[in-house]
Amino acid sequence: MTMVEAHVSAEELIAGRYRPLQVVHQETNRVGWYGEDVETGRPCLLTQVGLPEGMDARAARRTVGRVMRASETMRSLCPDRVPAVLDAVTSGGALWTVTDWVGGTPLGELLAQQGTLNYVRAARIGVELLDVLDAAHAAGITHGELSPGQVIVPDRGPAVVGGFGLAGSTLAPRLAAPSYASPEQARDERIGPAADLWALGAILYTMVEGRPPFRERERPEATLRSVDKLPVRAPVRAGPLGRAVQGLLRKNSLERLPRPVVREALDRALREETDASCVLQRPRLRRAYASVRHAGAGRGARMLAVGTTLAVVTVTVAVLVATGALSGSDTTASGGAAPRTSAPAAPTAPADPAPTTPGAPAVPPSVPPGPTTAAPAPAGGFRTYDSPEGFSVDLPEGWKPLNTTRMADLAYRVVLGRSGDPRTLTVTYSERVGPDPVTVWREVEPGLRAAGDYRRIGEIRALTYQGRKAADLQWIATADGERVRTLGRGFLLGGGRGFSLRWSAPAAQWDGAASREALDVALRSFRAG
Repeated sequence: MTMVEAHVSAEELIAGRYRPLQVVHQETNRVGWYGEDVETGRPCLLTQVGLPEGMDARAARRTVGRVMRASETMRSLCPDRVPAVLDAVTSGGALWTVTDWVGGTPLGELLAQQGTLNYVRAARIGVELLDVLDAAHAAGITHGELSPGQVIVPDRGPAVVGGFGLAGSTLAPRLAAPSYASPEQARDERIGPAADLWALGAILYTMVEGRPPFRERERPEATLRSVDKLPVRAPVRAGPLGRAVQGLLRKNSLERLPRPVVREALDRALREETDASCVLQRPRLRRAYASVRHAGAGRGARMLAVGTTLAVVTVTVAVLVATGALSGSDTTASGGAAPRTSAPAAPTAPADPAPTTPGAPAVPPSVPPGPTTAAPAPAGGFRTYDSPEGFSVDLPEGWKPLNTTRMADLAYRVVLGRSGDPRTLTVTYSERVGPDPVTVWREVEPGLRAAGDYRRIGEIRALTYQGRKAADLQWIATADGERVRTLGRGFLLGGGRGFSLRWSAPAAQWDGAASREALDVALRSFRAG
C-alpha cells in the first residue's frame, strides 16, 4: 500500500482547483488538510488517503464513484451530521476527498491536545456517533473506516462523521488507521455493521484511555496482525463505560454488543453525571460518602462508606449500587430486613471452571444446573439470617440489616452489622453480571482509587467459590481517620446473575481471632436462593 505523507506544496493544486494549506490531523495513511477552493474562495477540508500500489484507472474511478454515492446517501439521511463531499479525485497514488469545512476539531487532534476525555464526554460523543451509525446501518451502509480522524467535534452541536464509501473500495483490508480496524478486517474478511461497532468501541477506548486498544506499528500489516492476534487490554479509566467498551471489542463479531444495548449503556452514563467537566466520579463519590455515612446507626454506619464504589460483580449497575444512589431505588435503613421484592432463581453452577484472566474469550453466562448444599448449623455465638431478598448467611449474634438499597428487580444491596460493632458485611446481587469476575474488579478499581487513600493488597485472585467462578480483591482505605481493610468476593451464579460479598473491619482488628472467625463463618455459610 502506498503510504501518504504530509508534504504537499501550497502551490500545488489538487484537481487543478483545491489548494492544501495546513495539516489539521494525521493518521496512518490519512492526512487531513485545511484548504481552499481557488475558484470560489471557500474553505474546505481535503483528506488524502493512500491507495494500494498498482491500482488501475478503472478501479480508481470505482472508488471515487463509491465515495460520492455513499456520501450523497448519508447526507440525505443525516444532513447535519455528515459533511457534503464536494469532489473526489485520485492523484499521485492517493485518493483526495473534498468536503465542506466544518468548524471544529478532528477528534484525533482533540485527543492529541487533551490526552484523555472524561467518561461523560466520551459517552456523549459515542451517542452522537451511534446516531449516525444507526442511520447508515438501517440503509445497508457500513462505514468500515471509522476512526478519530473521521470525526469532527464542532464548537457547537453534535459530532460530524466523514469517510463513508471507502470501505470495500479497494482490495486492501483497510485503507487508513489500521489500529481501529476490526479483527475481521485485519483478516481481510467480508465486513458488516459489526466492524463499525468494533471501531466505536476502539474510539471510546481511546477517548478515556488516551491510546487506542492496539498501538500503531511501523507497517500497517503489523498493526493488523496485532488487532487479529493480541488480546485487548482491559480499560482502567472507563468508569461505567467499561463493560460497554469491552463488549464492543469482542474479537468474534457475533458476540459484540448490539446497538440498542450500547446506547442504553451510553445513556446511563450520561444520566449518572450531567456535568461533563467532572473527572471520573470524585464529586459524586464525595456525595455518596456523606450520604452513606449517615445511612445507619453508630460506627457500623460509618463503615458503610468504606469501598462504596464496589458492591456488585457487574459494571452495568456497579456504580449505581456501590454509591448507594440506585436510580428508582428504595431504601430501608436501621430497621430490620427490607420488604422482599423478587428473590433470585436457584443458583446454577459450572463444572469446575478454570479461572479466567482479562482479555480471555467471553464465557457464555448459561451453565448447567448444579446441586445446592444445605448450610451447616451455626457455630456458637452466630445465628442464621434468612434475608427476604433471597439469601442466607450465618452472622454474629445481634447483627441485622443496617441498610437496604434496590434498583427495581435488577440489583439490590444489603449492609449487615450491629450498632457499636465496626465490622460490616455487604451483600450485593445483580442480574447484569459480566462473564469474568477478575475483569470486573479491574474495571471498577479506578473508582476505588478515585475515592482517595486507597491501597490494594496483593493481586486480584481468581478462584472457585462453592463451585462457581469467583475473584477476590482486598484493599485498605481510610474512613473517619481510621484505616479499614476490606475483602471483596464476587462470584457468578449463571444466567447473567451474580453476588458480591464485602467484609470490612478496622485494619488493626483484621487478624484478630473473632474477626477472622466471623469472616470464615460468613463465607462458609452463605447461600444464594
